[in-house]
Amino acid sequence: MKFNPNARLDTSQVQDRRGGGGGDGGGGFGGIPGGKGGLAVGGGGLGLIAVIVIVLISSWGGGGASSGTAGLIEGTSGNGTVNNGQLENACKTGTDASTSQDCAAVAVINSVQDYWTDAFAASNSTYRGADTVFFSGSTRTGCGTGSAGMGPFYCPADQQVYIDLSFWDELRTTFGANDAPFTQAYVLAHEYGHHVQNLLGTNGRVGTATGATSGSVRLELQADCYAGVWANRATTVPGADGQVLITEITDADLANAIDTAGKIGDDYIQSKVSGRRVDPSQFSHGSSAQRQKWFITGYRSGDPSSCNTFDTNNLG
Repeated sequence: MKFNPNARLDTSQVQDRRGGGGGDGGGGFGGIPGGKGGLAVGGGGLGLIAVIVIVLISSWGGGGASSGTAGLIEGTSGNGTVNNGQLENACKTGTDASTSQDCAAVAVINSVQDYWTDAFAASNSTYRGADTVFFSGSTRTGCGTGSAGMGPFYCPADQQVYIDLSFWDELRTTFGANDAPFTQAYVLAHEYGHHVQNLLGTNGRVGTATGATSGSVRLELQADCYAGVWANRATTVPGADGQVLITEITDADLANAIDTAGKIGDDYIQSKVSGRRVDPSQFSHGSSAQRQKWFITGYRSGDPSSCNTFDTNNLG
């Protein structure tokens, strides 16, 4: 993946909470409704530490910040102080995105939101932007206290994406997945897929059930598909300054993302990460093959309408 060196980055779409000190880890994860008026969504099967712990102490609940229905326990600790000064100074252009993981994340966030702004406008509707919160350790959210072990997640209550960027290391060391720049982009685009679902009211179609054809699985597979749609359009979407942020996505980039999608499927996590028997009745994000299929479906079509995982009996 290559960034346009002349494109301007917009750090106002990020809240950097890493400098204000974290809480004590606060709330937990594992299918418990939490927070104020919202359930944390997504993580895309990516809640690494949380997954391992929950597997050992309770029935399998998927991964990520939630399984589409899992929530965060309301907490009283967690960093909420925003200081974007360092990020603003460091992340100005696509050149910075090429040399800094922080700035690359900013560039991807900008690109994803530029795409959805245009896509909503084409349907005579308005996209409402969502900030991504960079935090370290733990942070307060509208869904309760989030911690690093939950992986990236989206909170519908405050319409923000949350990520502790040390997650990229966990992705590589715990799952053996790659942490290449486009893999990171896939993860972020997946979380913004949950924001799109929230704006469209899709979340309302999801109950508390798990299972291979459950609403939570369909929600997660659709977010994977939306990530693929963005990937198809990323090299053509202009930013606020009129310049495209991402100039190239290679076959190797796509292979990296597809490989990672295969390593965050419910069946892979159950068998390879936790060492348990694969139990489709406890699926909450979809199998490895399904996750790969729906990302590819979105990428090949470049059309959000191809991502209707709720009105098909063939999830893959």
